[in-house]
Amino acid sequence: MYGPTDLRKDTLIELDGAPYKVIEYAQKQMGRGGSIVNTKIKNLLTGNVLDKTFRNDASIAPADITREKVQYLYADADTLYFMNTESFETIELPKKIDENIPKFIIEGSQIEALVFDEKIIGFEWPKNVVLKVVQAPGADKGNSASSTTKEVELETGIKVQAPQFIKEGDRLKVDTRSGAYLERAK
Repeated sequence: MYGPTDLRKDTLIELDGAPYKVIEYAQKQMGRGGSIVNTKIKNLLTGNVLDKTFRNDASIAPADITREKVQYLYADADTLYFMNTESFETIELPKKIDENIPKFIIEGSQIEALVFDEKIIGFEWPKNVVLKVVQAPGADKGNSASSTTKEVELETGIKVQAPQFIKEGDRLKVDTRSGAYLERAK
């Protein structure tokens, strides 16, 4: 069991039989009375976000979520296809479970799935991924001293703003939370 002060961003908890992820956390001291913890939590089944306040003496159950490695196979108009790496079973999920999979994960790559009640409810994302540039317009001659950017297309089809010196074939590190260019991969 967690106490309210054990909660942090990305902690997985269970309330009323549903798994939640803490997305914001703030502790407030209340004069003589103890402290309270204000949180924003996201229901991992429905996607709803709630504001929840916990008193200092509350006990919170950790969510019974397991992690499984799955291999991303491909996506079509409204379905994502995965393969369980242990049983080789094909798993079909609605695309709305995570719209970012086709943007940041290359077909054939592995990702950790979050499983609740034997059902995949989401994915554990790496903070960044490395993707190859497939299309980049040429840089302007003599324009390397300024911090201008250009739009480049990556192998998954997403477009990001990158520095002028990036060219086709380069491998870029991209932040999965914002979709922003971080650096050229080594």
